[in-house]
Amino acid sequence: MTRTMPVEEAASHLADIVSNLQPGDEIELTAGNGRVASLISKPESKTPPRRGFGACKGMLTILREDDEHLADFKDYM
Repeated sequence: MTRTMPVEEAASHLADIVSNLQPGDEIELTAGNGRVASLISKPESKTPPRRGFGACKGMLTILREDDEHLADFKDYM
């Protein structure tokens, strides 16, 4: 939402204006007959969801079963 207000009004209520900004808000500051500045809120950060066990289930495709490579690890098993 875009709002317009004079610089003098914004200066006297700046702390309240900044604390009430919502994501996507913009306030155009005017002096005389023109716009001199804009206050634009910081967009919401999109934190990726936390991954748990099994989150990648189904993402790996085994093309063939191969037990030959296991012979190299016989001492560890």
